[in-house]
Amino acid sequence: MANIKTILEFDRAQISRQEHILFDNFSLAIQEGEFVYLVGPIGSGKSTLLKSIYAELPIKRGSIRLFGQELKDIKPHRLPELRRQIGIVFQDFELLARMTIWENLDIVLRAWGENNRITRNERIKRALTEVGLENKGYKYPHQLSGGEQQRVGIARALLGNPKLILADEPTGNLDLESGLAITRLLHELSRTKGTAVLMVTHNTVLLRELPARQINLYPTDFSDDSLGAND
Repeated sequence: MANIKTILEFDRAQISRQEHILFDNFSLAIQEGEFVYLVGPIGSGKSTLLKSIYAELPIKRGSIRLFGQELKDIKPHRLPELRRQIGIVFQDFELLARMTIWENLDIVLRAWGENNRITRNERIKRALTEVGLENKGYKYPHQLSGGEQQRVGIARALLGNPKLILADEPTGNLDLESGLAITRLLHELSRTKGTAVLMVTHNTVLLRELPARQINLYPTDFSDDSLGAND
């Protein structure tokens, strides 16, 4: 059996927001294909933790290893390449209203420097198919439901074939049924693609109905509760 790779590892890291130390001596490891919930009260540092993962916020001491690389040793000009291996799903969808769904995805690939139109089209088609929207590329965001818009957000995150998806309250603007569907999709992607998923949520129904490893964050401590695999 092949060894499972560690995608993300915090080792005795100190993470601060301005002068406020949120985490001290913080350690955590996430493996490829693993789904992990990140929960905690407002102000506990969930968003700050995500920022430290994609190197927007440097840690004070300790280390963060992402895809086997020490973040503090990576040169600034190499950060965009590293970040493209991370898919980010936002709470507010972040779609451009005057562009079709297809165009919303195409502009991302063009911004990454993909100039081959055929290649872009293939990647967009594959991403939309993976989220069940293969026939909706011609529509505009306002023509989709909230759940469908968030599926577009996930498709956008998949464009770079990421090793890690950071989902920041992806169900926060959805009703319960749509939120469950989006969370099921993220669980399925972690299983079928081997993509690690770190999902921030306050929704206790999701934690109960779709259990997975759970990281509870607090200003000075954290606990790691394994809720079992989602069958």
